[in-house]
Amino acid sequence: MRLQLHTNPGEIQPFLTDESSSTGSAEGISFPESEAEIWEALQFCRQHGAPITVQGARTGITGGAVPYGGQVINLSRCSRALGMAWDEPKQRFLLTVQPGMLFSQVQKGLAEKEFNTEGWSAESLRAYRRFCAGGRWYFPADITETSASIGGMVSTNASGAKSYLYGPMRSHVAGLRVLLADGRSVSLQRGEQFAHDGAFSLRLEDGSFIKGRLPSYRMPRVKNASGYYITPDMDLLDLFIGAEGTLGIVTEITIALAPLPALSWGILTFFEDSAHALLYVQALKRLEGKQKPAAIEYFDRACLEMIHREQVETHAHQGLPLLPAAEAVYTEFHHASQTDMDACVEKTANMLEKIGANLVDTWLAITPQDLEKLIGFRHAVPESINRVIAERKRDYPNITKLGTDMAVPDEKLEWVLGLYSGSIHAFGLEGLKFGHIGDNHLHVNILPRSTQEYDQGKALFLDWARQIIAAGGTVSAEHGIGKLKTAQLLAMYGQQAVAEMRLLKRCFDPLGLLNPGNMFAWEGGA
Repeated sequence: MRLQLHTNPGEIQPFLTDESSSTGSAEGISFPESEAEIWEALQFCRQHGAPITVQGARTGITGGAVPYGGQVINLSRCSRALGMAWDEPKQRFLLTVQPGMLFSQVQKGLAEKEFNTEGWSAESLRAYRRFCAGGRWYFPADITETSASIGGMVSTNASGAKSYLYGPMRSHVAGLRVLLADGRSVSLQRGEQFAHDGAFSLRLEDGSFIKGRLPSYRMPRVKNASGYYITPDMDLLDLFIGAEGTLGIVTEITIALAPLPALSWGILTFFEDSAHALLYVQALKRLEGKQKPAAIEYFDRACLEMIHREQVETHAHQGLPLLPAAEAVYTEFHHASQTDMDACVEKTANMLEKIGANLVDTWLAITPQDLEKLIGFRHAVPESINRVIAERKRDYPNITKLGTDMAVPDEKLEWVLGLYSGSIHAFGLEGLKFGHIGDNHLHVNILPRSTQEYDQGKALFLDWARQIIAAGGTVSAEHGIGKLKTAQLLAMYGQQAVAEMRLLKRCFDPLGLLNPGNMFAWEGGA
């Protein structure tokens, strides 16, 4: 094996965990830098019957990158841009990258119009020159964790605050190149290969086919990152997006770029109670076309109290004014012209006036500098939560932050807010609700003050999952299932659906080598 395989426990140890804080085990790890080296590592694992865990930046929080024995293929050194193209029919640029390239690296390269073009084709270089000579473009997929890898974003169909307008990662993937467990490969472009009435015949690069039937379950009609993405006549490219590395190893990703919005502005509005905040959110959701928000984010009173407390006691968040004791909704808008922006500002002010919001205390950001401050507020909440948990772990080392990732249909939003608030109060727990309320997708964080509260919080999450599933929701809207939520996926879809997922995996990975334990419990094979 020309690719170096590291077997020293000291070299392996740092790669046995991810942001979930769970820890696994592995016999070896390799760091390929090209598809040829990924293929080499894959063949070694296949010859030795070794389970494979594929890793990117390990920023996931459901344990998807934590190995269950066998070998780790870490793609962090597959981090180059491979080429660019101009998509004439859709009037957009396409950028092809390796899976280990970070989201932040892509955005930086686009902003500075600077990529390492070594090895690019003549066609790519022509497109790159056109890109450099024209206006500003960016990658509109939005995630909070900018150190995530593009491959990891594909793996979980990642999303974030501005996915309300721009959609999840799936919306921006124009093509993939994938290595299958047996070493065969497939290059997929969106719009080329489809399933038909639940059956598929995927043509591979060597002319052979993989044939099978798609699972028969129906996905909930909500923002969803639970299980395989399945529709009867689906584009087969979408099988690999959100599959958590269980069907193949993605070696190249072609992403669609978009023109950078000419104007962006944000508004942070405070409300006395959740009822008025919900009225505003419902009004925002009725906005369409040029006035549709890019992001609608909610923060409950406990979030603002925590930030205020840190402002007073530790002098943190000095870039922000003192926060009132209230609930808050952050909204961001993107526009192509000043006329569109002015009309939207006026429309939003009228909406708030009708609801009875306090416009005097509203924070409006129309300059890039002020907008950064509001975005800083949005990021301050999870940062403060992490600080609180780190402090409490000194007394209770086994506790962690407990956070939900569930979403519900539109008509269940008010109900689920009541469910969360009532349960937290009934158990006497410290909890905060915040996140992507535009998609009915809130993150509820329980901050346990003891081992007993930690156990209570975990039990509460299972009860919430049961009720939200019954209400037509999902157990994971953006983080994926990984290895930590397999029981919740089973509860959501049932035994038959999970059995069908296993059959689908077996079509692509008969030996069950790829990312065992992700999505469904590992049973020594697929």
